[in-house]
Amino acid sequence: MRRLIIAVLVLAGLLVAADFGAAALAESAVSRQMREQIGLDDDPSVRINGFPFLTQAISGQYGSVDVVANRIKVGELKSVDVTAQLREVDAPLSMLLGSGPKSLVVGEAEGTIRIPAKDLETMIPGIEDLRIETIDLAALEAAMEDGGDETLSVIDTEKAARLVGTTTLMGKEVEVSVIAVLQLVDKKAQIVPRDIRLGGTDAPPLPATIQRTLQKTFTVTVDPGSLPLKVVPIALRADNGALVVSGVAENLTLGAAATTNP
Repeated sequence: MRRLIIAVLVLAGLLVAADFGAAALAESAVSRQMREQIGLDDDPSVRINGFPFLTQAISGQYGSVDVVANRIKVGELKSVDVTAQLREVDAPLSMLLGSGPKSLVVGEAEGTIRIPAKDLETMIPGIEDLRIETIDLAALEAAMEDGGDETLSVIDTEKAARLVGTTTLMGKEVEVSVIAVLQLVDKKAQIVPRDIRLGGTDAPPLPATIQRTLQKTFTVTVDPGSLPLKVVPIALRADNGALVVSGVAENLTLGAAATTNP
């Protein structure tokens, strides 16, 4: 009986090892394909989700595949994280592991680009140590109580952010706090300041004439380039110190027979 148990455990271990080995080979094949499809210099990280892998491989149907490329250069941006999640993927294992041309049929793809604060900082003259923070209704109400314009109350907090950095005025370093609206214009991310303060978030707002002057400095348009797989950007938000541009596309064919829908 003991020998039988040991044999079963060894067999189970071999099956798991074979499963992970086959998954690694398939992920490598998808990675090379995604490098060409997205236009990267190096192979991105690819993870085929779900266990066991071989069950999916036999059918050629995969629930989801994650593709990640970190700290890449996109246009004027120097350190962008690019991710894509492919869902309902049709890719026979024989094709993935074979030497011929490869094609993947994808039911839905979600593409995302994360723009870090350091990249955004280079586009705002005179600002250092920039932070990108989310903002909630309580913060907007507090800004109004401290003298901010009443129109702050109608800002959609899901499409807004607080930018905080430092600048030098008359030889002294001061903190700058900006409440800004985030919007997509012609597939580009645009930051539109609505409330600018010097000296911290609880400082009084600057006079309207000075605000109008500084608004030109803090109004920034960022071209994130194309989202993965020509996904059309539909959302812009602040998240964990970055601006996130995302979108979804459906019914894609990637690879040798690629006809990617816009």
